Amino acid sequence: MRTIKKEIRYLTIQQLETRSTSEGSDSITIVGYAAKFNTRSRLLYGEFFEKIAQGAFTLTLREDTIKALWNHNSDMVLGSTKSGTLRLYEDQIGLRMEIDLPNSTWGHDAYESVNRGDVDGVSFGMYVRRDSVVYLPDEDVYERTLLDIELFEVSPTAFPAYEDSEVETESRTLEDLGIVPKEIRNLAELEQLLIQIELMGV
Repeated sequence: MRTIKKEIRYLTIQQLETRSTSEGSDSITIVGYAAKFNTRSRLLYGEFFEKIAQGAFTLTLREDTIKALWNHNSDMVLGSTKSGTLRLYEDQIGLRMEIDLPNSTWGHDAYESVNRGDVDGVSFGMYVRRDSVVYLPDEDVYERTLLDIELFEVSPTAFPAYEDSEVETESRTLEDLGIVPKEIRNLAELEQLLIQIELMGV
């Protein structure tokens, strides 16, 4: 049985924006998508693509308290599902979020950075409770589908989408995912070829 470990993903969201909740109100809300369903990541570690299945957040939205943080800083809380200042919804596109920004220094920083377009991405921290990994021989890569995610954090961030160096895990290895690295696959194919040549007496 695999150990469940923390993973963090980054996603650039072009539609991330700020809105006033009502005319004449000082309250500002950040809206956008924290994740999109059935959309492939870039190739991770040169070995696998990743996508999120529709419904992967259903259980966590029902059971867990999720925080919105500014740049992953737990001292700079932007909102919480418990208080209703962070609202998360699954729709046909993905996981939509609405964050009512606090009247604090970091709340104002978040507003300015998103409103100016300096920050156009969202990061989410998760534990993957259930996934599937399949090998796609036509592409010679694996595809990992996240089926059940425990979400604990969403953060507006300046990081771009799904670069290899931006996929952060804690002690997560390809072996944990059941992925055989390409060089090992190639070596196994070579060994099979040598065996066939030997059997043919060449």
